[in-house]
Amino acid sequence: MDKYIFDESNGLWYELQGDYYIPCLILSKEETEPIGLWGQRHKQYLKEQMHFLYTTMLVEGTLNRYLADINQQAEQMFHRLIKEMAEKQGVTEQLKVEAPMEWIGLMNNIQACARETVNSELIYA
Repeated sequence: MDKYIFDESNGLWYELQGDYYIPCLILSKEETEPIGLWGQRHKQYLKEQMHFLYTTMLVEGTLNRYLADINQQAEQMFHRLIKEMAEKQGVTEQLKVEAPMEWIGLMNNIQACARETVNSELIYA
């Protein structure tokens, strides 16, 4: 038996492994890109709440690229919101030097608010 065979009907190469021929499939760059925390959260949301869309994108091979884009948008939105909220509330580097515990508390609150905003407007929308 040959180690590799080509099936002209579907255009795929197959490799002999044991007694079976397994298709030789290679993922594209888009399908191997890491999706990060925000992308994982959105993926779970799609699985649970929008199963048809999740399955369709998975079958078409567009899911990973979509999740990577969502992750990138969420990261940018999160950091932008933190910066804007910190400026509005007067949380500065000077405050960090003078009252570090107060600065930590304010920044934790700002991050929690930003996280909630990103989740409600992008991840679980």
